[in-house]
Amino acid sequence: MHFLLTNDDGIEAPGLAALAHAVADFGTLQVVAPATSQSGVSHAMSDRSPLRVTARPFPGVLQAHAVEGRPADCARLGLTHYAPEADWVLAGINSGGNLGVDVYYSGTVAAAREAAILGRPAIAVSQFVRDPRTLDWERSGRWAAHVISQILVLPHVPGRFWNINLPHPTDDAPPQVVTVPLAIVPLDVRYHHDDHAEAGSVFHYRGVYQSRPRRDGSDVDAVFAGQIAVTPLGLDTTLHGPDTPRFTSPAS
Repeated sequence: MHFLLTNDDGIEAPGLAALAHAVADFGTLQVVAPATSQSGVSHAMSDRSPLRVTARPFPGVLQAHAVEGRPADCARLGLTHYAPEADWVLAGINSGGNLGVDVYYSGTVAAAREAAILGRPAIAVSQFVRDPRTLDWERSGRWAAHVISQILVLPHVPGRFWNINLPHPTDDAPPQVVTVPLAIVPLDVRYHHDDHAEAGSVFHYRGVYQSRPRRDGSDVDAVFAGQIAVTPLGLDTTLHGPDTPRFTSPAS
């Protein structure tokens, strides 16, 4: 198989290198990733400005290109120009979790979503970080490859893509893999406010990721409990059901 790899932390991020190393035996790899960190840009696109691209050395891959653009740009440019034959798009491994409502903010997930929009199966992988000093990217890669290998053999469902979140390791025991839904509850959103006569009001985000709500059975609950959370996502966000209002009358 042929894989297109991307991320939102930038082409030099250790998580991307760990992912490439971990899936090297799965097939041919190409990298099209942002030249610099694009964390938290969601599904922003650069369709109104040109994209500057440069070739980069990257061990173990067929070719690698750095894009001065967003993660969704990288997925789109990769699939339409650099790797149109790609069977799968893998985004990550992101430094930090992309749990629950994070999927709406995440550039990593957006890259996988853009691939799904273009009809390709895709997987976003993120590593929840409790203490960056104890993070082992090689181990993260092994865990990611274990789950990815199971997803690769599943039949492709158009419009579906996958979100994987790895727990922060606490011991040498391999974590359990569970399929769980997103925790659609808001984070604890708080700001520190400074008033400056010349600069106006300045707000600094002060939310604590680890203190977010843990709804039982959700992806947040699973990862905080030390499990690998796997969540299938879909492009269609339409609400369906008997309680959904139906409007059929013509406008006057």
